[in-house]
Amino acid sequence: IDCAHIYGNEPEVGAALQQLFKEGIVKREDLFITSKLWNTEHSQADVVPALQVTLKNLQLEYLDLYLIHWPQALPRGVTFDEMKDEHYLGYSEDRIADTWKGMEEAVAKGLTKNIGVSNFTILKIVNLLKTAKIVPAVNQIESHPYLQQTKLKEFMDSKGISFEAYSPLGTPGRIVKGDGDLSLMDDPIVKEIADKHKCTTAQVL
Repeated sequence: IDCAHIYGNEPEVGAALQQLFKEGIVKREDLFITSKLWNTEHSQADVVPALQVTLKNLQLEYLDLYLIHWPQALPRGVTFDEMKDEHYLGYSEDRIADTWKGMEEAVAKGLTKNIGVSNFTILKIVNLLKTAKIVPAVNQIESHPYLQQTKLKEFMDSKGISFEAYSPLGTPGRIVKGDGDLSLMDDPIVKEIADKHKCTTAQVL
């Protein structure tokens, strides 16, 4: 289950999980639950409290994986809907090193079994590894046939970091599109493969 504080639905997810546990449909140990640290909580001192809020909302004692959602920071208190260009603090190698220390503290406290990152480039991972005591378990990154991230995957493989893809169907709902942009699910090659195997393009992807 892939969650994030910024999605705004962790209390609802938590209520649904508790219902499933209560009815005996599934056990906590049979689920792998991920959540993500939002950009406003990149201070080392903010990481554990942010995770504790997530755990309270999800009604869980621990996560299986906690990720830094983005390498870029935002000022504390800025919500997703309020974000403007002047709010972006950008990426800082030193700031992310401090954030990672907070992530490692979360592991030491037993609040999450694994920690990782999301939307990190090769250079940002290299910088993080300079001071990290725990190597990130995962880098969750957009990847699909139009954005294969081959070099990034090769680098992550060499460091023992798992490559987790999001948006495998592409991003057909993005606001800004170029002229002639084709939806991945309408790609002729993907359609040909789907027709051959009598399935949908989404199943192929």
